[in-house]
Amino acid sequence: MLDYGKRTYIMGILNVTPDSFSDGGDFNSVDKALTHAKEMVEEGADMIDIGGESTRPGHTYVDSEPGHTYVDSEEEIRRVVPVIKALKKEISLPMSIDTYKADVAEEALKLGVEMVNDVWGLRKDENMANVIAKYDAEVCIMHNQDGTEYDKDIMEAIKDFLNESIKMALDAGVKKEKIVLDPGIGFGKTFEQNLEVLRRLGELRDLGYPILLGTSRKSVIGNVLHLEPKDRVEGTVATTVLGIRDGVDIVRVHDVTENLRAAKMADAIYR
Repeated sequence: MLDYGKRTYIMGILNVTPDSFSDGGDFNSVDKALTHAKEMVEEGADMIDIGGESTRPGHTYVDSEPGHTYVDSEEEIRRVVPVIKALKKEISLPMSIDTYKADVAEEALKLGVEMVNDVWGLRKDENMANVIAKYDAEVCIMHNQDGTEYDKDIMEAIKDFLNESIKMALDAGVKKEKIVLDPGIGFGKTFEQNLEVLRRLGELRDLGYPILLGTSRKSVIGNVLHLEPKDRVEGTVATTVLGIRDGVDIVRVHDVTENLRAAKMADAIYR
């Protein structure tokens, strides 16, 4: 478990998918995934987040949605399990599994993965909270919704969603100290709404849990800079620094070196 509050932690992204928006197909073999994970470790990552299904911001999980291909549990397990096994043999860092499916999470937790990173905040699979509690794992609960319509102030809506998911986790037996929250930049939000959430990140501290920020290479940055995903490093770094100012504890990033350096500087100023 990470010691939140003293410094910002860097979560390195490892997509073992053919269609991720930023690095799809780059690391979808065990050897390539292991090599990239080792690179992130050397660069200073504190944990590795492994994903077997693209969760492209702005897309829902349906077969017909353009730009996103739904992956069933069996295929997702086939993608991630060999990678987790290889990483566990050679890397000692904590790992998280980026999935909203309880059976995928369970297979990862069986192998020693320490956290479940659920982009649907425990809402897509009614068994997810129970599985996390069963393995005494950590969980990152992310805000998400279908569509971008809000019937109240967006930050109040996000906090209400997260509070309901927190209750689901606690009722299932997940320990309070093992819960992390994510505002879900890029999910169920327009460009303008994403900017507003980023401006008001500090309000999430009211909930009393560590905060994870995941903006790396996302479209909110692309829409400002008019750059392709792999050219959005500086934009990502800017959000990392501003997030740390507002109390973020973990940043989930593709580019470890640049964000770690920025985080160290921001920590020196703001912590």
